[in-house]
Amino acid sequence: MIRSLFALALAGLFGLTAAAAEQKFALDGDNTGVKFTGTKKGGKHDGGFKKLTGAATVADGDLSTLKIEATIDTDSLYSDNDKLTAHLKNPDFFGVKDNPTATFKSTKVEKSDKGYKITGDLTLLGKTKPVSFPATVEMKEHKLIVNSEFKINRSDWGMTFGKGMVDDAVTIKLSITAK
Repeated sequence: MIRSLFALALAGLFGLTAAAAEQKFALDGDNTGVKFTGTKKGGKHDGGFKKLTGAATVADGDLSTLKIEATIDTDSLYSDNDKLTAHLKNPDFFGVKDNPTATFKSTKVEKSDKGYKITGDLTLLGKTKPVSFPATVEMKEHKLIVNSEFKINRSDWGMTFGKGMVDDAVTIKLSITAK
């Protein structure tokens, strides 16, 4: 009987330790920012997405175990110009009626000289392509904080409207502060 109680106590202790070892963070439009800057000859436009859902997890406080999954509501797209916002939502760019979501799922996180390198699959316009980007990642006061600024080539996903007038390189700014 003592042996059974001891085994039960150990199982409970290890079960509690395993459950407490992985921290999960809900991601939404309030704690996660996905913004972009598109450029063209003689100017630029800023925008982003107001709505997304997802989760991030970190095991045993090891930031290289970070996993991120997010689904972006493409109809929540906004820009610094109402007419441009409407154009970005049409089939020339995001085609939000046929592509109501964009997704990101991390596949690898590696420590680097300047922080971390996050690699994952980005799906836009129904096409999934791998992307890698530098990021600062930290856990502070029970919060996951991730910040990154990087470029993607919009034509990799078939977004080619305005080629020659609108630059293919789009700057993405990601910010997460999740509890």
